[in-house]
Amino acid sequence: MVEAVRDAGVVVTGAGGGIGAALARRFAAEGARVVVNDLDAGRAGAVAGEIGGIAVPGDASATVAEARDALGGTIDVYCANAGLASGGSEAAGEEVWARAWDVNVMAHVRAAEALFPAWLERGGGRFVSTVSAAGLLTMIGAAPYSVTKHGAYAFAEWLSLTYRHRGVKVHAICPQGVRTDMLTDSGSAGDLVLRPTAIELEGVADALFKGMEEDRFLILPHPEVADFYQARAAHPDR
Repeated sequence: MVEAVRDAGVVVTGAGGGIGAALARRFAAEGARVVVNDLDAGRAGAVAGEIGGIAVPGDASATVAEARDALGGTIDVYCANAGLASGGSEAAGEEVWARAWDVNVMAHVRAAEALFPAWLERGGGRFVSTVSAAGLLTMIGAAPYSVTKHGAYAFAEWLSLTYRHRGVKVHAICPQGVRTDMLTDSGSAGDLVLRPTAIELEGVADALFKGMEEDRFLILPHPEVADFYQARAAHPDR
Protein backbone atom coordinates (compact mmCIF):
# COMPACT_ATOMS: atom_id res chain seq x y z
CA MET A 1 0.00 0.00 0.00
CA VAL A 2 1.11 3.57 -0.69
CA GLU A 3 0.95 5.13 2.78
CA ALA A 4 0.28 8.61 1.41
CA VAL A 5 -2.98 7.39 -0.12
CA ARG A 6 -4.84 6.54 3.11
CA ASP A 7 -7.27 9.37 3.93
CA ALA A 8 -5.99 11.35 0.92
CA GLY A 9 -8.38 13.42 -1.15
CA VAL A 10 -8.34 11.90 -4.65
CA VAL A 11 -10.01 13.02 -7.87
CA VAL A 12 -10.34 10.69 -10.85
CA THR A 13 -11.70 12.14 -14.09
CA GLY A 14 -13.43 10.00 -16.67
CA ALA A 15 -14.20 7.56 -13.86
CA GLY A 16 -17.69 6.50 -14.89
CA GLY A 17 -16.19 3.38 -16.46
CA GLY A 18 -13.03 1.85 -17.87
CA ILE A 19 -9.62 2.68 -16.45
CA GLY A 20 -10.99 5.62 -14.47
CA ALA A 21 -13.48 3.45 -12.59
CA ALA A 22 -10.75 0.91 -11.87
CA LEU A 23 -8.49 3.63 -10.47
CA ALA A 24 -11.33 5.06 -8.35
CA ARG A 25 -12.11 1.61 -6.93
CA ARG A 26 -8.46 0.97 -6.07
CA PHE A 27 -7.93 4.31 -4.37
CA ALA A 28 -11.11 3.80 -2.33
CA ALA A 29 -10.03 0.27 -1.39
CA GLU A 30 -6.73 1.73 -0.13
CA GLY A 31 -8.56 4.14 2.17
CA ALA A 32 -8.69 7.33 0.10
CA ARG A 33 -11.61 9.72 -0.12
CA VAL A 34 -12.50 9.68 -3.82
CA VAL A 35 -14.27 12.14 -6.08
CA VAL A 36 -15.62 10.40 -9.17
CA ASN A 37 -15.83 12.70 -12.17
CA ASP A 38 -17.45 11.88 -15.50
CA LEU A 39 -19.43 13.74 -18.15
CA ASP A 40 -22.20 11.17 -17.60
CA ALA A 41 -23.74 12.02 -14.23
CA GLY A 42 -25.48 8.65 -13.97
CA ARG A 43 -22.27 6.69 -14.48
CA ALA A 44 -20.34 8.92 -12.07
CA GLY A 45 -23.06 8.47 -9.46
CA ALA A 46 -23.10 4.70 -9.89
CA VAL A 47 -19.34 4.31 -9.34
CA ALA A 48 -19.36 6.78 -6.45
CA GLY A 49 -22.19 4.89 -4.80
CA GLU A 50 -20.37 1.61 -5.20
CA ILE A 51 -17.14 2.80 -3.56
CA GLY A 52 -18.51 5.27 -1.01
CA GLY A 53 -17.15 8.20 -3.00
CA ILE A 54 -18.51 11.55 -4.10
CA ALA A 55 -19.84 12.13 -7.62
CA VAL A 56 -18.86 15.42 -9.25
CA PRO A 57 -20.08 15.12 -12.84
CA GLY A 58 -19.21 17.51 -15.64
CA ASP A 59 -16.37 18.59 -17.88
CA ALA A 60 -13.09 17.51 -16.26
CA SER A 61 -11.55 20.88 -17.13
CA ALA A 62 -14.02 22.79 -15.00
CA THR A 63 -14.54 20.68 -11.89
CA VAL A 64 -11.34 21.14 -9.86
CA ALA A 65 -12.84 23.78 -7.57
CA GLU A 66 -16.03 21.77 -7.00
CA ALA A 67 -14.03 18.61 -6.34
CA ARG A 68 -11.78 20.45 -3.89
CA ASP A 69 -14.81 21.71 -1.98
CA ALA A 70 -16.31 18.21 -1.93
CA LEU A 71 -13.11 16.92 -0.32
CA GLY A 72 -13.08 19.55 2.38
CA GLY A 73 -10.71 21.98 0.71
CA THR A 74 -7.74 19.81 -0.30
CA ILE A 75 -6.94 17.61 -3.29
CA ASP A 76 -3.93 15.37 -2.66
CA VAL A 77 -4.02 13.23 -5.82
CA TYR A 78 -5.46 14.20 -9.18
CA CYS A 79 -5.85 11.53 -11.86
CA ALA A 80 -6.21 13.21 -15.26
CA ASN A 81 -7.76 10.14 -16.83
CA ALA A 82 -10.57 11.42 -19.06
CA GLY A 83 -9.62 10.95 -22.70
CA LEU A 84 -11.02 10.96 -26.20
CA ALA A 85 -10.10 8.20 -28.66
CA SER A 86 -10.34 10.14 -31.90
CA GLY A 87 -9.62 8.14 -35.03
CA GLY A 88 -8.87 9.40 -38.50
CA SER A 89 -6.04 10.94 -40.44
CA GLU A 90 -4.80 14.47 -41.08
CA ALA A 91 -8.15 14.93 -42.84
CA ALA A 92 -10.23 14.11 -39.75
CA GLY A 93 -11.44 17.70 -39.67
CA GLU A 94 -10.74 20.79 -37.58
CA GLU A 95 -13.48 19.99 -35.07
CA VAL A 96 -12.17 16.48 -34.38
CA TRP A 97 -8.60 17.72 -33.97
CA ALA A 98 -9.67 20.59 -31.70
CA ARG A 99 -11.79 18.35 -29.49
CA ALA A 100 -9.00 15.78 -29.14
CA TRP A 101 -6.53 18.53 -28.22
CA ASP A 102 -8.94 20.03 -25.69
CA VAL A 103 -9.75 16.77 -23.90
CA ASN A 104 -6.42 14.95 -24.12
CA VAL A 105 -4.07 17.87 -23.49
CA MET A 106 -5.71 21.12 -22.43
CA ALA A 107 -7.83 19.49 -19.73
CA HIS A 108 -4.53 18.43 -18.11
CA VAL A 109 -3.09 21.91 -18.49
CA ARG A 110 -6.16 23.54 -16.92
CA ALA A 111 -6.15 21.07 -14.03
CA ALA A 112 -2.47 21.68 -13.35
CA GLU A 113 -3.01 25.43 -13.44
CA ALA A 114 -5.72 25.07 -10.79
CA LEU A 115 -3.86 22.54 -8.62
CA PHE A 116 -0.18 23.42 -8.62
CA PRO A 117 -0.19 26.76 -6.75
CA ALA A 118 -1.53 25.09 -3.59
CA TRP A 119 0.67 22.02 -4.02
CA LEU A 120 3.82 24.10 -4.46
CA GLU A 121 2.95 26.21 -1.45
CA ARG A 122 2.61 23.16 0.80
CA GLY A 123 5.38 21.16 -0.91
CA GLY A 124 3.31 18.14 -1.93
CA GLY A 125 0.74 16.76 -4.33
CA ARG A 126 0.43 14.01 -6.92
CA PHE A 127 -0.62 14.39 -10.58
CA VAL A 128 -1.40 11.16 -12.47
CA SER A 129 -1.75 11.41 -16.24
CA THR A 130 -3.34 8.53 -18.13
CA VAL A 131 -1.46 8.86 -21.40
CA SER A 132 -1.44 5.55 -23.36
CA ALA A 133 1.35 3.79 -25.20
CA ALA A 134 0.20 5.87 -28.18
CA GLY A 135 1.88 8.80 -26.45
CA LEU A 136 5.23 7.02 -26.66
CA LEU A 137 4.77 5.20 -29.96
CA THR A 138 1.81 5.90 -32.24
CA MET A 139 -1.56 4.36 -33.12
CA ILE A 140 -2.38 3.19 -36.61
CA GLY A 141 -5.46 4.90 -38.03
CA ALA A 142 -5.78 7.45 -35.21
CA ALA A 143 -3.76 10.59 -35.93
CA PRO A 144 -5.64 12.96 -33.56
CA TYR A 145 -5.39 10.45 -30.71
CA SER A 146 -1.71 9.69 -31.27
CA VAL A 147 -0.64 13.30 -31.64
CA THR A 148 -2.53 14.57 -28.61
CA LYS A 149 -1.39 11.67 -26.43
CA HIS A 150 2.18 12.61 -27.34
CA GLY A 151 1.25 16.08 -26.09
CA ALA A 152 -0.17 14.70 -22.84
CA TYR A 153 3.03 12.75 -22.23
CA ALA A 154 5.21 15.77 -22.98
CA PHE A 155 3.20 17.92 -20.57
CA ALA A 156 3.42 15.35 -17.77
CA GLU A 157 7.17 15.05 -18.36
CA TRP A 158 7.54 18.83 -18.22
CA LEU A 159 5.61 19.01 -14.95
CA SER A 160 7.80 16.31 -13.41
CA LEU A 161 11.02 17.93 -14.59
CA THR A 162 9.95 21.37 -13.39
CA TYR A 163 8.39 20.63 -10.00
CA ARG A 164 9.71 17.31 -8.70
CA HIS A 165 12.33 19.02 -6.55
CA ARG A 166 9.52 20.96 -4.88
CA GLY A 167 7.75 17.85 -3.65
CA VAL A 168 5.13 17.35 -6.36
CA LYS A 169 4.99 13.83 -7.81
CA VAL A 170 3.94 13.26 -11.43
CA HIS A 171 3.21 9.89 -13.03
CA ALA A 172 2.48 9.08 -16.68
CA ILE A 173 0.64 5.80 -17.20
CA CYS A 174 1.14 4.42 -20.71
CA PRO A 175 -0.85 1.18 -21.14
CA GLN A 176 -1.15 -0.51 -24.51
CA GLY A 177 -4.29 -2.63 -24.93
CA VAL A 178 -6.77 -2.62 -22.03
CA ARG A 179 -10.10 -4.43 -22.08
CA THR A 180 -12.38 -1.40 -22.30
CA ASP A 181 -15.03 -0.03 -24.66
CA MET A 182 -12.24 2.02 -26.24
CA LEU A 183 -10.53 -1.20 -27.32
CA THR A 184 -13.78 -2.59 -28.65
CA ASP A 185 -14.34 0.57 -30.69
CA SER A 186 -10.79 0.66 -32.09
CA GLY A 187 -11.71 -1.59 -35.02
CA SER A 188 -9.28 -3.60 -37.12
CA ALA A 189 -6.23 -1.61 -35.96
CA GLY A 190 -7.04 -2.45 -32.36
CA ASP A 191 -7.65 -6.09 -33.21
CA LEU A 192 -4.27 -6.29 -34.94
CA VAL A 193 -2.08 -4.32 -32.53
CA LEU A 194 -3.77 -4.20 -29.13
CA ARG A 195 -6.10 -7.10 -28.49
CA PRO A 196 -3.53 -9.95 -28.42
CA THR A 197 -1.80 -8.51 -25.32
CA ALA A 198 -4.73 -6.63 -23.77
CA ILE A 199 -4.89 -6.63 -19.97
CA GLU A 200 -7.75 -6.24 -17.53
CA LEU A 201 -8.58 -2.86 -16.01
CA GLU A 202 -7.29 -3.84 -12.61
CA GLY A 203 -3.85 -4.39 -14.14
CA VAL A 204 -3.56 -0.67 -14.84
CA ALA A 205 -4.42 0.19 -11.25
CA ASP A 206 -1.92 -2.38 -9.99
CA ALA A 207 0.79 -0.86 -12.20
CA LEU A 208 0.02 2.66 -10.97
CA PHE A 209 0.26 1.70 -7.31
CA LYS A 210 3.50 -0.18 -7.89
CA GLY A 211 4.87 2.85 -9.75
CA MET A 212 3.85 5.17 -6.93
CA GLU A 213 5.52 2.90 -4.37
CA GLU A 214 8.71 2.96 -6.45
CA ASP A 215 8.42 6.69 -7.12
CA ARG A 216 8.57 6.26 -10.92
CA PHE A 217 7.46 8.86 -13.45
CA LEU A 218 6.86 6.50 -16.39
CA ILE A 219 4.52 3.62 -15.58
CA LEU A 220 4.18 0.83 -18.16
CA PRO A 221 1.45 -1.74 -17.45
CA HIS A 222 2.81 -3.51 -20.57
CA PRO A 223 6.60 -3.77 -19.88
CA GLU A 224 7.29 -4.62 -23.52
CA VAL A 225 6.42 -1.03 -24.45
CA ALA A 226 9.83 -0.03 -23.06
CA ASP A 227 11.49 -2.22 -25.69
CA PHE A 228 9.30 -0.76 -28.43
CA TYR A 229 10.15 2.76 -27.25
CA GLN A 230 13.87 2.02 -27.32
CA ALA A 231 13.57 0.50 -30.80
CA ARG A 232 11.68 3.58 -31.97
CA ALA A 233 14.56 5.80 -30.87
CA ALA A 234 17.24 3.53 -32.31
CA HIS A 235 15.48 2.76 -35.61
CA PRO A 236 13.01 5.56 -36.36
CA ASP A 237 12.46 4.48 -39.98
CA ARG A 238 11.02 1.18 -38.75
